Amino acid sequence: MWDEIAIAISQATGERFTCDLRQAQSGGCINQTTRISDSQRQFFVKTNIASSLDMFVAEAIALKQMYTTHTIRVPQPICWGIANDAAYLVMENLELGGRQDWEAMGRNLAAIHRVNSDRGFGWDQNNAIGSTPQINNWTNSWLDFWIEYRLGFQFRLARRKGWQSNIPEEKIYKSLSRFFDNYQPQPSMVHGDLWGGNAAFVDGEPVIFDPALYFGDREVDLAMTELFGGFPSQFYRAYQDAYPLDSGYQQRKTLYNLYHILNHFHLFGGGYGSQANRMIETICK
Repeated sequence: MWDEIAIAISQATGERFTCDLRQAQSGGCINQTTRISDSQRQFFVKTNIASSLDMFVAEAIALKQMYTTHTIRVPQPICWGIANDAAYLVMENLELGGRQDWEAMGRNLAAIHRVNSDRGFGWDQNNAIGSTPQINNWTNSWLDFWIEYRLGFQFRLARRKGWQSNIPEEKIYKSLSRFFDNYQPQPSMVHGDLWGGNAAFVDGEPVIFDPALYFGDREVDLAMTELFGGFPSQFYRAYQDAYPLDSGYQQRKTLYNLYHILNHFHLFGGGYGSQANRMIETICK
């Protein structure tokens, strides 16, 4: 497999590469990750079963689109495909660590959020949130998009795993319009899965990776940064200075994070189901 990947890298870069050293990397719970190198260059490689190729293709396209905005650093994709019955995605290897500039992270995230779509909410193709399919059909109404392709989709997956809502879905949906009475979000380029494990630094320069890209309400990214402990306060101050949030964000963030908690129930089960029900009760008050 690694010889095939080395050939693909050589063809993609126009410079011969031989896979002389492989080092398994930690941190991934869905894919296997490996750093490969020869005497001159290093690359970061994700691998999974062959049926995961579409997921890697979507990630590569997302990284390319994010890179071309020149707003925040992402790892550049090099090549992807099937080798020895395994799907792979090769990216530039980034040496994460060193100084952390959270103010720059806030400013740069605000900059990518100013990249808008004139096609509405969605993306050109479906992708994944973790290992769960994420549907991105273009939709003119943000609320319709969120109900059909985010909450509704996750509700269906959760019910298959035995989850039951304390409140009927129709009642949940009817309660959502009040969150948008005086707020009309713009279709911003969003990372889509922006928790602390998908943000880092290269000697002070902010980097985000593992995107679940689509065009949506920029508040979804801010909400997720708060879901598992939150980013440092400097990040939020810098973002607010660069691109102030609507005052209704504090109420909508629970609605947006419900999507991720339902997805965690689908993937991991456990107490995420009861957490989702508590969030639904808060949303429907």
